Amino acid sequence: MPDTPEPLAADLLGPRVDPASLPYSSTAEAEPLEGLIGQERAMDAIGLAARMAHRGFNLFVVGPRGTGRHRAVSGALSARAGARPVPDDWAYVNNFDAPHRPRALRLPPGSAERLRAAMEELVDDLAIEIPSLFESEDYQTQRRAIDEEFGEKQESAMADFADRARAENVAILRTPMGYMLAAMRDGEVVRKEDYEKLPEDEQGEIDKKIARLQEELGEVLRAAPAMEKEHRRRVEALNAEMAERAVSARIAETVKDLGDLPGVEGYLDAVRDDMIANAGLFLAVAQQSGNGPFPEAVGHHHEAGPFRRYAVNVMVSHAPDEPGAPVATEDLPTLDHLAGRIEHASQMGALITDFTMIKPGALHRANGGYLVLDAREVLSEPYAWDALKRCLKSGEIAITSLAERLSLMSTTSLEPDPIPLDIRVVLVGDRMLHLLLTLLDPDFGELFKLQADFEEDMERTSEALALYARLLAAQAARDGLRPLDAPAMARVLDEAVRLADDNRKLSLRVERLADLMREADHYAAEADRAQLGAEDVVRALEAADTRAARIRDRMQEAIERHTILIDTEGRKVGQVNGLSVISLGDFRFGRPSRITARVRMGAGKLIDIEREVELGGPLHSKGVLILSGYLAATYAPDLPFSLHASLVFEQSYGGVDGDSASSAELYALLSALAEIPIRQDLAVTGSVNQLGEVQAIGGVNEKIEGFFETCRRRGLTGSQGVLIPQSNVEHLMLRPRVVEAVAAGQFSVTPVATIEQGMALLTGREAGARGDDGAFPEGSLNAAVEARLRAFAERRRDFLREGGQGGGSAGQ
Repeated sequence: MPDTPEPLAADLLGPRVDPASLPYSSTAEAEPLEGLIGQERAMDAIGLAARMAHRGFNLFVVGPRGTGRHRAVSGALSARAGARPVPDDWAYVNNFDAPHRPRALRLPPGSAERLRAAMEELVDDLAIEIPSLFESEDYQTQRRAIDEEFGEKQESAMADFADRARAENVAILRTPMGYMLAAMRDGEVVRKEDYEKLPEDEQGEIDKKIARLQEELGEVLRAAPAMEKEHRRRVEALNAEMAERAVSARIAETVKDLGDLPGVEGYLDAVRDDMIANAGLFLAVAQQSGNGPFPEAVGHHHEAGPFRRYAVNVMVSHAPDEPGAPVATEDLPTLDHLAGRIEHASQMGALITDFTMIKPGALHRANGGYLVLDAREVLSEPYAWDALKRCLKSGEIAITSLAERLSLMSTTSLEPDPIPLDIRVVLVGDRMLHLLLTLLDPDFGELFKLQADFEEDMERTSEALALYARLLAAQAARDGLRPLDAPAMARVLDEAVRLADDNRKLSLRVERLADLMREADHYAAEADRAQLGAEDVVRALEAADTRAARIRDRMQEAIERHTILIDTEGRKVGQVNGLSVISLGDFRFGRPSRITARVRMGAGKLIDIEREVELGGPLHSKGVLILSGYLAATYAPDLPFSLHASLVFEQSYGGVDGDSASSAELYALLSALAEIPIRQDLAVTGSVNQLGEVQAIGGVNEKIEGFFETCRRRGLTGSQGVLIPQSNVEHLMLRPRVVEAVAAGQFSVTPVATIEQGMALLTGREAGARGDDGAFPEGSLNAAVEARLRAFAERRRDFLREGGQGGGSAGQ
């Protein structure tokens, strides 16, 4: 029989950090530690992803929020990005042969803006030079010569025809409907009434002559369009010749200025040919406005679009003196924001677009460097995850409109050249998301081969505490906070221990501690203190607890007013105070629950009322089944298990899960079987296995504090306390008010390793070990339990002999 355990000493309930053990009296003395501590495994993975040149080694960063994942990733990538070359610029330009397929130009860093400025200058200059050239005396002389030549040809043809007609006494009359022929006599046109008085044979002669001449006139008139076409061709050739002089000269200068840019000369050749062919655009703009065309032409309105065809749409540009490759983030990773988009403008009721309306996305901005995304955000946006994978697999950025993909809009569309992609993508998410992607997305493992798993805590050592103090110093400096004195640092480190749920570890959820320091700094400012002290940290902790504790306080009020029935004194058979934890976001609190058990003769059925009404989760049901196994194997193993028992969490109206109450349920069952009352001034927690060993549970601090608060409100008697698993002792980090009460002998926390130890404390009676004769000691708790179970078995046997309806019905 194990010895009855003793309550823990107060110094074991929350081993505090001694301010004197810290190497600094203030964070002002500590050298700020940039970066993180305790995350060597994750940082190695991030460094490998940053350095790896091969495709597919993108990174998924996993870990709880508040561990500094984003800051660590940004810092590590920025450090590596500085050593990488500055990426090339990218721009879209018009494809004059196929405008729906814009060309992508790859340019050295900083050159895209240079090319855009050169094109704007080129067009602005030509908008002045070309009209001036067409107004020159040389052009006007050649144009008049062409006009006069074709004018003379047309006049000569008509004059020749008129002479032939006049020789045959036929006149040509011009009417609103065109030309008309009429007979003449004595130099005068024959009137209709005079014509009708002529002899018929003479009328016939005139008609034949006019008909013949009408055909000749038609031939002359039909030759006019061909002559006009030739005229226009000659004028256009002259215009092109004149425009070619100005365009070629200006293009040659631009080529000379930009000749070092790869691919630009070929583009400028295409620009020259198009400008020469469309020289009239410059003349039209010159007639409408005396200003250069680009202020309107490349603006935001498509109506001013004659010269948009010569614009340069810069997708991404880097200054040559930039510090290496980009490290980009995207807070709203939609399909358009990731891969870019093609905008449309409304014109005359229709939606139109061109290459100047192609907009870049995060992949363009991060190309050649790193892109950091929140995994959950990417997955929540329609088609964004699909687009990201497609770009990574193909190694190029292809812009696709979501509306076009979903066939929501039928309009002018573009097929821009895809831009080659050289990027390392870093997704930041939680472990569950990483697991689901690994299991459900076959592409994920190929594209994201690396995982950076952030730790939640680290070992509590003197070296770790010193490093943590430097980390606090860096956080204070980063946020512009007052220096923390040694007691304040110790109190913040105590909170790091509590957040870890283990007094041998320090939580690495540094963001929670940073929020604590910020609030404490506010209170220090209100008190006009130069340094942030322990009292400010305590005030911040208490204020945060008060803000979140409305539901906890209402529950405690209900217990205090006996609306929720919890006994904190006396003894009861088959009744015990269990402990549970309620989580509301980051705030957790414990509350006591009354657990009761009732027993009778039956067929070995242990009813979990929570499970029967579907309020119990699978883990809770597992714990109850373990109780049944423990009872059947420990007591009266030579007889049929003839117990019918029911277990319930009284006044529990929500779901119950977890097996942390299984020891409490077993205590209630054993009390009901032995008919020995249990102390109500003790609460218990812990799970149990089939060997009767009490196992560790979570939330031990909150559970103890929940029962302590109930007892404090009713008045501490000195006999009240909590039984916890022995293996949870190293997880204790109780609030000072509980530790102080224990030190004053007003409350106790006692560890137990077995059910026998717990029952001895709860009932005041030794459990008793089975002797050599196979029996438990007379008067022991186990003897009483076994005697009750044997009595049930014997009564069931007698009942069956007397003609009962079956063992099954006896227990129902």
